[in-house]
Amino acid sequence: MSPRPKDCATTLVADTEALLHDTPEVAALIGIRPRRFDDFADLAGALLAAFAGVPGDVVRRTYAANPALVALSSHDIAETARRNFEPGGAAAALLFARGVHAVMAHRVAHQLWQDGAHTLALAVKSSFGRAFSTDIHPGARIGAGFWLDHGLGFVAGETCVIGQDVSIWHNVTLGSTLSDSGPQRHPTLQDGVVVGAGAIVLGNVTIGAGANVAAGAIVITDVAPETVVVGAKARQVGPARISFRQSSGAAP
Repeated sequence: MSPRPKDCATTLVADTEALLHDTPEVAALIGIRPRRFDDFADLAGALLAAFAGVPGDVVRRTYAANPALVALSSHDIAETARRNFEPGGAAAALLFARGVHAVMAHRVAHQLWQDGAHTLALAVKSSFGRAFSTDIHPGARIGAGFWLDHGLGFVAGETCVIGQDVSIWHNVTLGSTLSDSGPQRHPTLQDGVVVGAGAIVLGNVTIGAGANVAAGAIVITDVAPETVVVGAKARQVGPARISFRQSSGAAP
């Protein structure tokens, strides 16, 4: 039986506390004092405040009020650790993966946006975007198990929809064509999509489940599921070759 989300978050907090306690130089470099944290919300607020140099109260409050958000972020972190091939597990991913930090900040901003606190959501987006070199509109919807590798330069527009278990590298743009002002003017990435570094996906297009968008590709039309597209005006060149999805039936 897979561990429950609350158990995963509790384990993650304990492992992070241990790592910080056992390596005080790391804690000093990060700018956080090793201590016992009340829960994931307390840890998230302290970490993002240290990374971004801004108060962490809004992060702490938002996670504390939304247990589902804790489960989402815990799953994102676990998937980053699984896919990224680096030592240290989920605790190291939480402390050192810039993409994790950017996605956590977006999860908070999106929750605030959903709650109607649009001005505060935009302030969170702006503050943490400066720190992590991303620009993710708080309205963008991102599914569970999102891996943003490196994080630098990632841009996602307001009406973007990103499915579950999607993996995206640095300098990717999910933008509009400026010719459509409708309710869905940004891309939809279905479950299991992989997007390489520097790719640009524009407009109300759908990248089908399990598809791969190669590094540097420019995509302005729909991409069929389980295929790979390459080039400036990407073209299909065969079946998809990369997938980070687990076998069906596996719990998040």
